[in-house]
Amino acid sequence: MNDIPPEAAPPPASAISVDLCAVVIGVEAGSPRVLTVQRQPHEPPSLPAGPLHPEHRTLERGLRSWVEQQTRQPLGYVEQLYTFGDLDRFGQSGDARRPLSVAYLALVRDAQPPGVTASAWHDWYDYLPWEDQRAGRGALERMIVRLQAWAGAGGSAQEARQRRERVRMTFGDGADWDNERVLERYELAYEAGLVAEALRDRGAPPDGLPPSFGMALDHRRILATAIGRLRAKIKYRPVLFELMPPEFTLSELQRAAESISGTLLHKQNFRRLVESSGLVEEAPGMAKATGGRPARLMRFRPEVGLERPAPGVRIGPLRRPAAS
Repeated sequence: MNDIPPEAAPPPASAISVDLCAVVIGVEAGSPRVLTVQRQPHEPPSLPAGPLHPEHRTLERGLRSWVEQQTRQPLGYVEQLYTFGDLDRFGQSGDARRPLSVAYLALVRDAQPPGVTASAWHDWYDYLPWEDQRAGRGALERMIVRLQAWAGAGGSAQEARQRRERVRMTFGDGADWDNERVLERYELAYEAGLVAEALRDRGAPPDGLPPSFGMALDHRRILATAIGRLRAKIKYRPVLFELMPPEFTLSELQRAAESISGTLLHKQNFRRLVESSGLVEEAPGMAKATGGRPARLMRFRPEVGLERPAPGVRIGPLRRPAAS
């Protein structure tokens, strides 16, 4: 006996579409950038994406083709991120088929100027401002205040208590901050109706929301997933260097690490870790445009992957930023 009500039953398997979606990340002047596409005027931007076609020999080749076609940005490092196919995505795109999105994380060393007017680079903290604590906890504290109000509006004392605990665990309200829990924080903000996508999906106007940019469909959720993955991965794999030019200064490397992690790092500890772990070696020449004394140029040592099982950048923040 089928116990799924007809209105909740998923569409038949033949009515499924497969999209390839790319979270393309670069770092420019200490700012983590994500590549977006404006598909229609006056609509929120989306991530580069397109359907899987029969002529695409592999998923990755199909993805690279769509990104270059839509943005003119060649891709370097690419890894599969996640497959998004929850039933609640069905109907959001206006397509009669149930959409599956195979998302990829792509890192680029050289963020090309947008090749077409519909594409643009944005600071990823425009979409998730509470994740950036380099200049203080202001955006985070404002979000926590709104979440506490939502928690207090729970239907019962038990529900309110459970909500407050979730806020504490995910947003660090009285608990340690885990910078990898980006997706959990976005999903809690969505549940609380504090992001534009939540109100859009409920058919309500996005009035009085905390300032942040929205994205089409569930692409901000996909972006949050990618940020959490990258923050975790730089701790045990040398993927940070996939965002750096072939030669760089240690200050530039630290700014890139801070931009990804969203926290300030202790300068001496960072340099000691990077140099003692064999991640870098000196390159010929000196950097000229440093604003002070010429700095040594460094480059990544690929041999470190053979020398150590987890050659990442593991370092704690300089301090717990104060509210601002």
